[in-house]
Amino acid sequence: MEHTEESAAAPRRRRTGRTIGLIAVAAVLGLVGGTAVGYGIQAEREPTALPALNQPGLAYPKPLPKGQKAAPLPSSEDRKAKTDGDLRKLLLPRPAGTKKTEFSDLSDGWVPVSAYAREFRGPGPALNEQLSAGVRRIASTSWQTGKYRVTEIRLVQYRSNDTLGAQEHAEDQMAYMPDDDYARSEGEPIKGSANGHYYVFPVKRKAGYLDMYEARAYFHRGDIMVAIFIADTKKISAKDISSVAEQQLGRL
Repeated sequence: MEHTEESAAAPRRRRTGRTIGLIAVAAVLGLVGGTAVGYGIQAEREPTALPALNQPGLAYPKPLPKGQKAAPLPSSEDRKAKTDGDLRKLLLPRPAGTKKTEFSDLSDGWVPVSAYAREFRGPGPALNEQLSAGVRRIASTSWQTGKYRVTEIRLVQYRSNDTLGAQEHAEDQMAYMPDDDYARSEGEPIKGSANGHYYVFPVKRKAGYLDMYEARAYFHRGDIMVAIFIADTKKISAKDISSVAEQQLGRL
């Protein structure tokens, strides 16, 4: 008799509980037996010595031959020697075709910490904060391009202590840039810097006055925090501020 579609789809006969139990026992015996054989083989083999914990060949940096000393870094590669010297020499030189601002010669390139603090909205707290952070010295340069454009760069250096003065000061300044009174944006990253940003502010207009444009950049490198300002009565492009920031970064 031919099988119907219904009979072909009938379920298979189920295994009894005894059959399942036998299969389970056999599986367990196989696992235990295999493990026992494996241990037996290992026991008959000669022990393999472990590698030495102390491997001098992996030491880094490689020790110098006896009697030799490491040559000191050239000044061009020694950042500490560079930053411990005259900080003003690390400032970006005044570009050709520009002129000094009216305040350029008043401080000989140095800004007193008290004068720097007076430029903040809360001079007293700002001064206390800078002293607590271990501010060491501040170097500055500025120049004028055309009739109204002024560019200023400041290097704020901190002493080595348990605070990260340069990093924290840069981050504090960048933190309020998105506010309405400032750039109103998160800024754009400075090429070559892992932490810095530049900002182009919206134009400021007031009846009876020329339009005011502003751009800033902030970053830190080691123990030096860098602040760059450009102001003009004409539009300042992103390239204008980013170019100055990248050039100054390259000198640190």
